[in-house]
Amino acid sequence: MPAEVRAAIEKLLGSRVVGAAGQPGGFSEGVAARLRLADGGRAFVKAVSSRVAPGVARFHRREIEVSRRLPGDVPAPRLLDAYDDGTWVALVFEDVEGRLPAQPWRRDELDRVLAAATGLARVLTPSPIDPAALARPRLGGWRALADEGGAGRLASVSPWAGDHLDELVTLEEAAPAALAGETLLHGDLYPFNIMLTPERVLVIDWPHAWVGAAHCDVLTLLSSASLSGVDPQPPAQEHPLTRDLGPETINAFLAAHSGFLLRLAANAGPGVDRRLIDMATALGTASLHWLRQRL
Repeated sequence: MPAEVRAAIEKLLGSRVVGAAGQPGGFSEGVAARLRLADGGRAFVKAVSSRVAPGVARFHRREIEVSRRLPGDVPAPRLLDAYDDGTWVALVFEDVEGRLPAQPWRRDELDRVLAAATGLARVLTPSPIDPAALARPRLGGWRALADEGGAGRLASVSPWAGDHLDELVTLEEAAPAALAGETLLHGDLYPFNIMLTPERVLVIDWPHAWVGAAHCDVLTLLSSASLSGVDPQPPAQEHPLTRDLGPETINAFLAAHSGFLLRLAANAGPGVDRRLIDMATALGTASLHWLRQRL
């Protein structure tokens, strides 16, 4: 980061940075570092240049607005401050001594996260943020693929989807009713956006938040569980936010969810980060696998 940006962040923190440890993982360009301060304090900073990664900068700016408005009892790291000079955008959070959930999932940790998702929906219903300030849900893609003549591009991603594109379009068209609600949703509730401490489950990275039905985050999380060999159907039948849903509601969500991810994968050009495409393919295929089982 440029010296003037580092100096501005130190001014926000009120102390000189004496150590910065870059953090691995994630799918976004830019800085992600845990900071040690001269006064003994700690912080976490994520930052990016909009000239290098304009899309990530947009996400950071949106996350600033969401994080500033999250109620204090939401289990998320607290935003300490933010910096935006028009080019560089930085978010400064409290530092959390935590870790990502084990992958493959350990069932006790999955149960902890599912319980936390119930509490999260309770705190965030009704949404404390005007939907107009938020992103559109990252859902839906089968209709667009069909209109683009994209069935052939699905062959390398999901041959079954290419053969059943019309059926998936029909299921996806029922999604608006399945997604309607007044809960502020994280919108990207996967294991890589969850941190565990001995006492708490924390949800991090909120740029994709949107307002909809309370069950959507739980279904997102469960749709990825099969990557760990977990059958998502039994937890869905037990969880308080999903156990009373009609089958068509879950099917419509899974269709819209897998459609977004697999269209992203099918349309990816050669310059797109392969880690991102591999992740989208794996998560989209997992969601589609659950849908196929249900059908």
